[in-house]
Amino acid sequence: MMADFTVILPAAGQSRRFQTSGSAGQKKVFVSLNGRPVWLRTADLFRDRSDVRQVIVAIAADDQEYFVDRFGSDLAVLGIDWVVGGSERHDSIQQALARVDARSRWVAIHDAARPCATRKDVDQVFAAARSTGAAILAERVHSTLKAVSSDHLVERTVDRRHLWLAQTPQAFEKQLLVAAYERWATSSDGRLGGMPVTDDSQVVEAAGHPVTVVNGSGQNIKITTAEDLKLAEAILKSRPSGPNLFHPFAD
Repeated sequence: MMADFTVILPAAGQSRRFQTSGSAGQKKVFVSLNGRPVWLRTADLFRDRSDVRQVIVAIAADDQEYFVDRFGSDLAVLGIDWVVGGSERHDSIQQALARVDARSRWVAIHDAARPCATRKDVDQVFAAARSTGAAILAERVHSTLKAVSSDHLVERTVDRRHLWLAQTPQAFEKQLLVAAYERWATSSDGRLGGMPVTDDSQVVEAAGHPVTVVNGSGQNIKITTAEDLKLAEAILKSRPSGPNLFHPFAD
């Protein structure tokens, strides 16, 4: 299979909720998860794929010195590129897009703090993107949803039949994603339809391109708190070990 995907791993967040939930002040992407830093465990999912040409991690400006000192050898050995991101997710993605290999036709974006995705998840999202130009992983909403007022009163029950929780990876034809971000950057104040931009599919949707949804799993959690880290540990330990099932490194 042709190596025509670049994968971007946003890791420039401040981890405020994680640092206030019993994590001893460390950022979530740098803590150990079953013996391996979270962001590297996430990168392992992509770096040995035959269809991935390049992996780029976007880090915060104030993490540069620490990141290079601690992970410089890993970056060199594994062939992972990195960029300095910005204060918002879209800043990091735009910085990374400027570094995408010219030979890549597709760009996938996956949260560096979402290490429990499976190879099957990635396979399906990549295949859907190749077919339609844009695809995301998402999970159906199963709980009852309530719209609540500012004074904590239920206003209505929301019909959940067509609601999904967006996840990553999200994959797009490169030129489509670049053009969508250029369009957004020249016409937006950081919000789309009154909402802040919180994932990349929003930008592509706003550009008028349909986005295919691939059914994901509730196990594909994003680590936000120290409790999430414990859950991720349990999820990974429950899976069979082996290079073709999750990641190529033993703990």
